[in-house]
Amino acid sequence: MKLLRCIIQPYKLDDLRAALETFGVKGMTIHEVKGHGRQKGHTEVYRGSEYHVSFMPKTMIEIAVPDEQAEPVISKIIETVRTGRIGDGKIFVSTLDDAIRIRTGERGPDAL
Repeated sequence: MKLLRCIIQPYKLDDLRAALETFGVKGMTIHEVKGHGRQKGHTEVYRGSEYHVSFMPKTMIEIAVPDEQAEPVISKIIETVRTGRIGDGKIFVSTLDDAIRIRTGERGPDAL
């Protein structure tokens, strides 16, 4: 199993959720986060004063998928959220040793 941590632009969340439903992704965890990558923020003007915004608002999605589903899901995520501009985000892929559904006690891919 794989755990995908995707950091994306917040306005792409609904598009991504709809796209992943077509792959049978049954659940995801969403976090509102702030951060920066290579762009290191940007400068804004508010009421005539200029200030630097270091941390940009982002959305982090965590998705657990079976090994065979990981690459197609990753491809769909990229296809759905890519704009070609700075700040599109990142996907971090980790191996998931186990998953347990608390209600039933199912383990492994059955728990997803």
